[in-house]
Amino acid sequence: MAEATVQTSTSLKLVIANKNYSSWSLRGWLALKLTGAPFEEIVVPLRLPETRELIMRHSPSGKVPCLIDGEITVWESLAIVEYLAEKFPAAGLWPSEVGARAHARAISSEMHGGFLMLRKAMPMNVRESLPGYGMSQDGVQADINRIESIWRDARSRYGAGGDFLFGAFSAADAMFAPVALRFKTYGVTLGESAAAYAEALLAHPALAEWVAAAKVESWMIPDYEKDGINGPAAPAAS
Repeated sequence: MAEATVQTSTSLKLVIANKNYSSWSLRGWLALKLTGAPFEEIVVPLRLPETRELIMRHSPSGKVPCLIDGEITVWESLAIVEYLAEKFPAAGLWPSEVGARAHARAISSEMHGGFLMLRKAMPMNVRESLPGYGMSQDGVQADINRIESIWRDARSRYGAGGDFLFGAFSAADAMFAPVALRFKTYGVTLGESAAAYAEALLAHPALAEWVAAAKVESWMIPDYEKDGINGPAAPAAS
């Protein structure tokens, strides 16, 4: 199977996986969309015999997302954000104030390296609605609680200028956007502040564009579908 591409007249290329399932691809894609720069999108479906070979044509790690800018290749999501922040300083990927910027980087790094139980129990699946699935798994509620705390804290300290964590949409919001999609898929109940922020994320035009594309993909990964999550899945008790 060949890669699916969206052609544009630019040297920027972003290699991603299935939009329905790939949370890390979404993070890199949102950061690049935030710059406003045109780019060529290369989609490599996961879990196919040729997947690794196709990704390795672009990414030395064999993973996505991978940003290609002429002779420069950046194959890790936070590194992509930092590269884009330097290349497009006017895009405001990070907050301009030093304290807010440090806070945004800290919570983005925490998202990048943490919340493993949530990721395992609630894999991203944009097309599905699976309320209650995964909630009974150990550590999931603790991860949800911590994410809500991060959102409340950032909004209360830095979010007065808009609907997002630091007012305007930033790289930190790109990092947490897949979480909002997971919360929607699995019907996670949130407090008022976190729920309002999640709704703002889901309403963002770039995220809506991603979701629309994800819903028309034909590729399927059984492990991420209803009967494959954590083995035979059953809704948590209400």
